[in-house]
Amino acid sequence: MSAQGLPMKVPAPGLPSRVRIHEVGARDGLQNEKETVPTEVKAEFIRRLAVAGLTTIEATSFVHPKWVPQLADAEQLFPLLGDIADVGDVSLPVLVPNERGLDRALALGARSIAVFGSATETFAARNLNRTVDESLAMFEPVVARAKADTVQVRGYLSMCFGDPWEGAVPVARVVRVARALMDLGCDELSLGDTIGVATPGHVTALLTALNEAGVATPAIGVHFHDTYGQALSNTLAALQHGVSTVDASAGGLGGCPYARSATGNLATEDLVWMLDGLGIETGVDLAELTATSVWLAGHLGRPSPSRTVRALTPPSSSASHKE
Repeated sequence: MSAQGLPMKVPAPGLPSRVRIHEVGARDGLQNEKETVPTEVKAEFIRRLAVAGLTTIEATSFVHPKWVPQLADAEQLFPLLGDIADVGDVSLPVLVPNERGLDRALALGARSIAVFGSATETFAARNLNRTVDESLAMFEPVVARAKADTVQVRGYLSMCFGDPWEGAVPVARVVRVARALMDLGCDELSLGDTIGVATPGHVTALLTALNEAGVATPAIGVHFHDTYGQALSNTLAALQHGVSTVDASAGGLGGCPYARSATGNLATEDLVWMLDGLGIETGVDLAELTATSVWLAGHLGRPSPSRTVRALTPPSSSASHKE
């Protein structure tokens, strides 16, 4: 889709040769929509993401429908995704808040789950109605049972760089909770810049502190929101540190229903454009992915916020046209 062979591939030293994109658009993106997206549209969105070459696509969340009504159809959606396996080796992680959520996910055959903690007390109270330590205690049996069933477990950690109520979050506090999540048995840790206030030096300092605390770089993923336009620069800082798992949302969808200052996630298309230019493999077809985001924008009735989607989309395309 990009014209004249752009972006030109110019590798930079010291970066990973391949990056795994953890696509969160279908969960983190759609959970923040004001209007509930029909289940069939969600399923088709995930299928199209898989066709575009994404191999880790977060499908939904098994939280109580009262708290995230946009994802209340998890039981109806997940069975519709069985044909995704025909597209390739695709993982469909789901979020679970507690043992009840785990029961629901396992009953439908989920083989990859995520728990979601907070580095700050205020967000833990607002998001989970618990203290940080109470949240960790709630996750302990969830992770233990999942691991006993050979289910992959990711630990999300929110508010790693700043909190809208508490302000700056000390690196040492983030490291303590991150280390606790890994000690529970999580296979992977995703560092969330939930309100998008991180800057590259802060990213490097946190990654270094985590390494010093025994959390290895290969187990770390990064999850940046683009509130201040820093998501790509922060991602590059993480890549320079050796991180090779990056969360992103097709079309730049997303936010957080419990932190209103959180804007959209790093757009997957913007990430792929940068990685393509650096000669880093992702397996993602940028043209197919862009077309998917344009298609979804039509269902949402507004254009994609992704700069790359806008740059690669003909002016005649309309977000209000549903195909």
